[in-house]
Amino acid sequence: MERRISGRICFLHSSAVFLFMLLTACGRSDLDTLRFKDEQVLYGQTSRIKGLDPARASDVASSSIIGRIYEGLLEYSYLDRPYRVQPMLASAMPDVSADGLTYTFRIREGICFQDDACFPGGKGRELTAEDFVYSIKRIADLKNASSGYWAFNGRIVGLDEFRAASAGDAPTDYDAPVAGLHAPDRLTFQIQLKEPYPQLFWVLAMHYAFAVPREAVEFYGDRFVNHPVGTGPYILEKWKRNYRIEFVRNPKWKETGRIELYPSTGTEAARAAGLLDDAGKQIPFIDRIVQFVVDDGATTWMMFLAGQFSYSGISRDNWDAVIKPDSGLVEELKGQGVDLLSGPTLDMYYIGFNMDDPLVGKNKKLRQALSCAFNPELLVKYYNGRVAPVYGPLPDPLAGFKPGPTAYSFNLEKAKALLAEAGYPDGIDPETGRRLEIALELGGATPDIRQVVDLMSGMFDKIGIVFKASYNNWPAFLDKMDRRQAQLFQLGWVADYPDAENFLQLFYSANASPGPNHSNYVNPEFDKLYDQLRTLLPGPEKDRICEQMADIIIEDCPWIFMYQPMEFAVIHDWLKNFSLHDFPYTMVKYRRVDNAAWDEWKAKRGRKN
Repeated sequence: MERRISGRICFLHSSAVFLFMLLTACGRSDLDTLRFKDEQVLYGQTSRIKGLDPARASDVASSSIIGRIYEGLLEYSYLDRPYRVQPMLASAMPDVSADGLTYTFRIREGICFQDDACFPGGKGRELTAEDFVYSIKRIADLKNASSGYWAFNGRIVGLDEFRAASAGDAPTDYDAPVAGLHAPDRLTFQIQLKEPYPQLFWVLAMHYAFAVPREAVEFYGDRFVNHPVGTGPYILEKWKRNYRIEFVRNPKWKETGRIELYPSTGTEAARAAGLLDDAGKQIPFIDRIVQFVVDDGATTWMMFLAGQFSYSGISRDNWDAVIKPDSGLVEELKGQGVDLLSGPTLDMYYIGFNMDDPLVGKNKKLRQALSCAFNPELLVKYYNGRVAPVYGPLPDPLAGFKPGPTAYSFNLEKAKALLAEAGYPDGIDPETGRRLEIALELGGATPDIRQVVDLMSGMFDKIGIVFKASYNNWPAFLDKMDRRQAQLFQLGWVADYPDAENFLQLFYSANASPGPNHSNYVNPEFDKLYDQLRTLLPGPEKDRICEQMADIIIEDCPWIFMYQPMEFAVIHDWLKNFSLHDFPYTMVKYRRVDNAAWDEWKAKRGRKN
């Protein structure tokens, strides 16, 4: 999943500031009114949400919302590490044919879509296998312009042909059969693959494979993107765009009698996460979820300290006030019942070279020189140790991860030598007699972004290169990426699933812009290895190929490798069952709010004030 960002966004939303000022001024009495009697309410922050159609969402914020309303055949286990998937709407893991090409799922009986006007009498009907056939067809339909077709492209028998037939102005025929998507009976769903696809389980846990009712899509038309109808534990109740979004329990979810075997890993993992008290209980625990759009870290932090948010990330600006030099939580916050959680993420941030660009794309020595001039330790220091340097195209702990510096990691003298070999000794362009200039495209212009750019400008200045930033608004930046108009650009990638293949596909030539390969990198040797990798099961052979592919990327330098973030979060002790997860999109149902502890915290705060 692409996190197309160029640094921490610091947009100060006026409505969020007003909310914080209002709640702070009103004090304890207003906090009490935030919760209906005996309700468990989770308050938190979100980013701007583009829409709630599983076929079209590609950003983290929208995907997180979708995971509360919609469900798929499989989901990630909440606690298991290494990550694994478990049944969700499937009654069990599927039967897989000996050749690895046919997957047969049995659907849970009695699962119903939420009540909605799109159904006869407004009563949500039962989920069937045909809903999965329809939902995957929607991803393939060219008219939907789904960002998720890469997950099925070339994989399922007949699906590419269905996609081709969906082109043009005529309505797409969703009744047209697709040989690889079959519902032999009401609760049996089969997928027929063209070749083995070891990542299929991960893909089926993504929102692109969640079940969508055909009635809702046809009833709401273009409005469906803002009117979700799912089988999940929550229903969208209110949505004021760019301000607040609110969810309530889906009564039909509880009617199905789904008491999850939670947590799946047993008592040791549960004890480590502090979850023993809730093991095996009916979920979801939380009755209402309220999230405010706050893109400014300072405002988010103030609202957390005031008790308006149950949990928060930690911005760079607040780091020293929250974290001690030994990376522990400061005593003052501990005394207020705040807990610290931390761990590495499966995210990767990089500067990409556009290989179509006549300067950087055609001059490998120049790309290598710029890579050697980049000093990741300066960014580690800038971000207070909240990021780790990376030395290749894969984050820790995936196969192919490079634990230490490689051939074109930071080395200033080597950078100068490579720059001379590239034809620009001391950074001078022989054609103009002036210093060579390179341009970096960015998707914002916040103070944080500008400070990081200043750091990088200083790095390249040491080898005589003029580093110019081009600040864009977000739509303009995305348009430049899709049109291949950047020279250099800064982006991040959030893993869609915990497999090296998900990162290595960012260099596959078939995925060039407007696909996720925005460097437009083409290397036949790499493509050949990627084609092998796609069908390999985990094991030594797959690990060897991942290493080989990483070495090719390191040599060709289509990216400057920036950093892998660490995740740090603070939570109030009234929020229970909160565990960090790289794929948390369906996990809110496991969390619980201890109202008694929350009330006690507010009482103490009121006495202090």
